[in-house]
Amino acid sequence: MQLLHNLCRIAAPSGNEAPLTTFVLDYVRQHQASWQHQPRVVAHENLQDCLLLVFGEPRTAVFAHLDSIGFTVRYGRQLVRIGGPQAEAGYRLVGKDSQGEIDCTLTVDEETGELSYAFPREIDRGTELTFRCDFRETETTVQSCYLDNRLGVWNALRLCETLEHGIIAFSCWEEHGGGSVAYLAKHIYEIYGVRQALISDITWVTEGVHAGQGCAISLRDSLIPRRSYINRIRAIAAASGVPHQLEVEGSGGSDAKELQHAAAPWDWCFVGAPEDHVHTPNELVDKRDIASMLALYQVLMREL
Repeated sequence: MQLLHNLCRIAAPSGNEAPLTTFVLDYVRQHQASWQHQPRVVAHENLQDCLLLVFGEPRTAVFAHLDSIGFTVRYGRQLVRIGGPQAEAGYRLVGKDSQGEIDCTLTVDEETGELSYAFPREIDRGTELTFRCDFRETETTVQSCYLDNRLGVWNALRLCETLEHGIIAFSCWEEHGGGSVAYLAKHIYEIYGVRQALISDITWVTEGVHAGQGCAISLRDSLIPRRSYINRIRAIAAASGVPHQLEVEGSGGSDAKELQHAAAPWDWCFVGAPEDHVHTPNELVDKRDIASMLALYQVLMREL
């Protein structure tokens, strides 16, 4: 879990993914020699802070978003949400501005719900603040801020160890409206002819999806994927024997929304571990679901 711990400690809210992009590139350079197959690394200004790892003759792309939720300092001591973080008075927020390091406390006005911070000085406007990382590991669970989606990134990087054919696409801005997957999808479709995808992201523990019972294959969220593609994935998963659950939701979304709206015939399916305490500093995931997620991705990338 050391890799996951390292990922969770890197501040990379939507719009400022560059620190995590740099970490991932460095990780690939340091570890790819030990992987079974070597990827082509695609990282240039036309992809902004996104990057692609292209293995062999790809048929399927895995999308994992790099960014996290957070807060932007407005005027005075006001804060504006980045994405949809839960805001509870007392949460510790960290960052850095022109005057130095910041470790402050989130405050919430009981009447208006307006967000601000408690700190001895005013913080430069435009500064990004993120949850302070308190990574906790037990024999059965991991708990930290930003398991959504550092666990999806972890899954993608671990998948690289055995992947022969496929594309790993690290995207940006997912938590705050998206935007990057549109040009990634266009590039992947036009250059490599790939038009089917798996979404390596984290979903919710609900009344129908339980911790410890395997990763979730989502049959739908606010969008509906093509049923014939989902049925192929379900059949592969059932034959594999890897523990998994089926998820049905009427809200929520992921990088898949831009694939659904793409000007190319993309198929997609969200496959990810469920977490509790979503979008808080205390996101909680069962290790059995982490193992299930990686194992299922390994099978799907061979069979699809």
